[in-house]
Amino acid sequence: MPPKMIGISILVRYNDKQMANPMNSVEFRALAEFRYQIRHFLNGSEKAARAAGLEPQQYLFLLAVRGLPAGREATIRELAERMQLRHHSAVEMVNRMERAQLLRRERSDTDRRQVILHLTPRGEKILSRLARQRIDELRTAAPALVRALTAAMRSTRAKSSGATKRG
Repeated sequence: MPPKMIGISILVRYNDKQMANPMNSVEFRALAEFRYQIRHFLNGSEKAARAAGLEPQQYLFLLAVRGLPAGREATIRELAERMQLRHHSAVEMVNRMERAQLLRRERSDTDRRQVILHLTPRGEKILSRLARQRIDELRTAAPALVRALTAAMRSTRAKSSGATKRG
């Protein structure tokens, strides 16, 4: 079978499975509730950031710099990926944050072409205060988030195991 026909065949089989197994109201409700609980928590983060004099993206950027996995360097490329931003958008964010004295740039010792980002004492202080607040809020919000995630996973798991038994 030619490659184009294989692709069409796979697409038809995939769509047939999706149509044979449409989502039901329970699944939609579970997914909507999980999304609501996440958005509720994130909205609180946005309000807290603004109250601290930051834009929400700036708070998330500081958190991404400070919370990088061990062994990762806070380069603009790395932060752009972590924040899901285009490189030029990350550069502009760093420029604004540097002007606000939240971040500072430093050339890498190992590769002078790379710029490593560091929190300033001011950035560290603001981030620490906000992160503590958000952890406290997460402790409060966690039960609802876990219930919503569990319900969403339970509804999809029940459906997929039912499909497996039938198929």
